[in-house]
Amino acid sequence: QVQLVESGGGSVQAGGSLRLSCVVSGLPSRVKCLGWFRQSPGKEREGVAAIYTGVPTYSSESVKGRFAASHDNAENTWYLQMDRLKPEDSAMYYCAAESPTLYGLACNPRNFNAGGFGHWGQGTQVTVSS
Repeated sequence: QVQLVESGGGSVQAGGSLRLSCVVSGLPSRVKCLGWFRQSPGKEREGVAAIYTGVPTYSSESVKGRFAASHDNAENTWYLQMDRLKPEDSAMYYCAAESPTLYGLACNPRNFNAGGFGHWGQGTQVTVSS
């Protein structure tokens, strides 16, 4: 079974950077579509980025130009580089693997939403101060 573990979160001042990591274990060859999501207390889960076989396919308008997803296949690790962080970026961040039967469709920006991802990490907290 596919398992995902996020790390790299922490506290940073506005304008700073963080790089989140998502280590995939189990059957990584089946994971071609990886999504990044975030959620703040009392708010809905928000999709922020998607990447398919190492190629970014989606970024939300709120993070576009500041966040970049990437993949290191040799290490079975996926990354989210976050630059020029803002206080409104504060949230719990999750990586998630597409449900196996979707064959990359969840990473299509027209289809990108949490419902297309069946395997989730535990989350890593990002806090951005003014």
